[in-house]
Amino acid sequence: MLYVPALLELLAAEQVEVHGILSEAGRKVLQIELGMTPEQLPQVSRWFASDDFTAPPASGSARYDAMVVLPCTVGSLAAIANGYCGNLLHRCADVTLKERRPLLLAVRETPLNRTHLKNMLAVHEAGAIICPPMPSFYTRPKGLDDIARNFAARICDLLGIAVTSVQIKRWQGL
Repeated sequence: MLYVPALLELLAAEQVEVHGILSEAGRKVLQIELGMTPEQLPQVSRWFASDDFTAPPASGSARYDAMVVLPCTVGSLAAIANGYCGNLLHRCADVTLKERRPLLLAVRETPLNRTHLKNMLAVHEAGAIICPPMPSFYTRPKGLDDIARNFAARICDLLGIAVTSVQIKRWQGL
């Protein structure tokens, strides 16, 4: 969950409006790992309940630009890979894929078993981007905040959002 505030800060600095869906498990992880509640993430302009299938992002006509599942559990990965819409998060991912909009899944699990890998391949073939939260050490991060910000910037790159608000260390070659 360390990556969520970093991504939200970059998106806010670039004036990207963010709506959020947090599963019950996600709510618990946010509290355990960061000691936060969703309401303490002020960059999210609107929250939707994970059981609210009438929320705007449940329909392709709402025209969201992209979706990021950060972090993405292997349970959500499996649901998305198999078209199972057990909650609003899964439904929105399904809608994002069917509308051919960018869907980025930051799958957080290790080690991976065969089922996880098959599900990753299935969502990749459906059009999603699998981007596990892996740090880039060539940037010589000074701490966890640098690692989180660099990964958040990578997500922005994958979504086509130019980060101009902060200096991002990029590979320059040898």
